[in-house]
This record gives sequence, C-alpha cells and structure tokens, in this order.
Amino acid sequence: MSIIPIVTPSELLSVLLKAGFKIIRQKGSHIRVTRPVTGKSTTIAMHAKDFSRGMTLKILNQAGISTKEFLKLLGK
Repeated sequence: MSIIPIVTPSELLSVLLKAGFKIIRQKGSHIRVTRPVTGKSTTIAMHAKDFSRGMTLKILNQAGISTKEFLKLLGK
C-alpha cells in the first residue's frame, strides 16, 4: 500500500498554497500555480473526482514537493 493518500483537488490545491505556491491563472476548471522561490509550476484540474495516488505523485514531482513534506502539510 502506498503512503500517499487519495486526495481531492481542493485538498491538493490547499497543500500547494501552504507550500508557497501562488495561483497565476485559471482556464475553466484548470488552475495553474507556480512557486516563485523555485520557479516550479504545475496545473491542477479542479474536477469532482478525487486524484489517484499516481496523479498526486505526478503533480508533487512537477511541483518539487517531497512525499514527506506533502504529508506534513496535509496534516497526516
């Protein structure tokens, strides 16, 4: 079993905002965020379905956030 929990798009966006990301634009249901300190950016689809563990890991890798940091910011 993976250590990464299944999260909703709003939970993942909340974690990224806590990590210092800023929303730079939104087109439809897709929100683009960037972290000015590192220059990393990623896009989050704010759909009704939860993200799979694999999708969450892909977004975290694009954002440059470790699993340990993600769990700490998520509060788990």
